[in-house]
Amino acid sequence: MPLPAPYHGLHVASLQMEHIKIRWLAPAGRSDRVRVRRHTCECMPVIYELCAAGGLLFVRRTDRSARKFEIAETDRLVTARMEPVWYKLITGMAV
Repeated sequence: MPLPAPYHGLHVASLQMEHIKIRWLAPAGRSDRVRVRRHTCECMPVIYELCAAGGLLFVRRTDRSARKFEIAETDRLVTARMEPVWYKLITGMAV
């Protein structure tokens, strides 16, 4: 019996017809230390990371499709408010 293909990471679902727009901001560099709690697969040109810093969560978007990297971040929010945003992003309900 063949082994299953190795799991290589989470992919963002296709954008749904009814979705919300996330406000993306320039990186603020407000924290000395940022911990990545979750992330999408590195095989895609745009990757997302759910980050924690200073007791707050935010999403970092890195777009590697252009000649230079473009990095953007969401507002920093408490866990109860940011985890639903991450879920919507991953399921195609936000962009």
